[in-house]
Amino acid sequence: MQAFRFKTVSGFIALMLLLVLTGGALLSLGIQGLQSDSDALAAFDSYLWNITRFTLLQALLSVLLSVLFALPVARALHANTAFRGRKLLLRFFAVPLTLPSLVAVFGITSIYGRNGFIAQGSTALGLPLIPDIYGLAGILLAHVFFNMPLAVRLLLASLESIPQDYWKLSAQLGMGSFARFRLIEWPVIARNLSGIAGLIFMLCASSFTIVLTLGGGPRATTLEVAIYQALHFDFDLARAVALTLTQLLLTIGVLCLLRLTGKPTEEGLSLVTTNRDYIHHGRWSKISSGIIILFATLFIALPVLGMVLSGLGSDLWRLLNETVVQQAIITSLLLAFGAASLCVVLSLTLVTAREFSAAQNLKSPHRLRSFFTTALDSGSSLVLIIPPIVIGAGWFILLRQFTDVFTLAPFMVIAVNGVMAMPFAVRLLRPAWDSAAAQNNRLCTSLGISGLNRLRLIDWPVIRRPFILSFIFAMALSMGDLGTIALFGSDAVQTLPYLLLQRMGSYRTSDAAGLALILAAICFALMLITDKTGSRINSGKSTERNAS
Repeated sequence: MQAFRFKTVSGFIALMLLLVLTGGALLSLGIQGLQSDSDALAAFDSYLWNITRFTLLQALLSVLLSVLFALPVARALHANTAFRGRKLLLRFFAVPLTLPSLVAVFGITSIYGRNGFIAQGSTALGLPLIPDIYGLAGILLAHVFFNMPLAVRLLLASLESIPQDYWKLSAQLGMGSFARFRLIEWPVIARNLSGIAGLIFMLCASSFTIVLTLGGGPRATTLEVAIYQALHFDFDLARAVALTLTQLLLTIGVLCLLRLTGKPTEEGLSLVTTNRDYIHHGRWSKISSGIIILFATLFIALPVLGMVLSGLGSDLWRLLNETVVQQAIITSLLLAFGAASLCVVLSLTLVTAREFSAAQNLKSPHRLRSFFTTALDSGSSLVLIIPPIVIGAGWFILLRQFTDVFTLAPFMVIAVNGVMAMPFAVRLLRPAWDSAAAQNNRLCTSLGISGLNRLRLIDWPVIRRPFILSFIFAMALSMGDLGTIALFGSDAVQTLPYLLLQRMGSYRTSDAAGLALILAAICFALMLITDKTGSRINSGKSTERNAS
């Protein structure tokens, strides 16, 4: 009975905190809209519709280009399973997923920008080529950089789910490459394509940092960037409310469409390959596959390499000795630690309360308990419905009526960034906890093990690895976030992304390059710690099994 009360109350408190954070933002926007009814209606003008149209346009074009480029790359990787370095290449394709958006943008500009390596090389050869990547072209380039590798991994997972008998039969029938694609590969790809495209569309429609840095003024601005500009520069609350409500409606609409179109396969991160040794590939087929893989690798590697070379070319020692940089590093780490702590505590609380509530509901079904279980199950997904910039805008408008909003920057950054990482943390923690609960609940009940003793002796060894993975991933996500700190940041509270944006805006390119490298190094170090910790835990489990 005591465990029932504790888990139910803790789950209810965690759910209420999420509802207060998201609901408070929406309530603030609603109140502001009612108080300035005429101004809010006037804000729904041609400017807003132009921004909405551009938001949809750049997201649709980003999806189209990402999928079109990813499809031949995924087919080439699937057709060549034996070449050395394939697993390493697939791991390298995960780099854009872990790289902070602002760092990746700087790497892209160092290659394709007006003063980038391409412009400098063409000028040295006597063929001056000055690319213009600010505007729609730059936004699409950055979105493809981030989303093409993701689409490759998801499409590759779809291809690897095809039964081996299909390939054996195609070899016996003498099918060519086009026939195999039309009759075998395309039906599987088409089943998952809508979900993959919807996921990428959602990421691009809510893009903030990329559009803020590479956008070309009012003609290349999305809703989230316009919200930031309306609050941070113009302080036009009526327009900010109109933009935020439009963004919210757009997000809800996209999520509803995603539910209708389905989801990508869960094996998106798997490196297991389907055996196709009996499929004969001609010489030209292997050459074309190699060229496709090479170009895809260069497309991902060049911005990363440009970011590293530009950073190494800056005065890193001077930057690291600057007081403002040291304070920004410490502030970023402290805020990221706080956001990660909040993320894993709330996520684990929701996961444990949901599992316990679901188990109780199976024993004695009750409508109220079933509703509570559903709420616990979907509570972490509130941030997917209400984007972080919308939460930040709502609280910015609400808090300014009572206090100086910039003094509350640390708390808002921790709260919003912590909640932003919860969908990923819950996805890591829930399978491990549910599996451990299914195996150990009866035994713990019969032995009378509960509370902290059960957590320490029974549950913690099972959830330790996903818990650490969730914590470090949330830290890395918070380290590179710019959305919330862009609203609440000031000279008193500066993170590395905020300071990097300032140096880029003041055209201190060398300093920005060094800061980008420092931020990337910290994020990569966090991911390296994650891999090492996971490997150490796995090896420890293997040793224990062998000893037993």
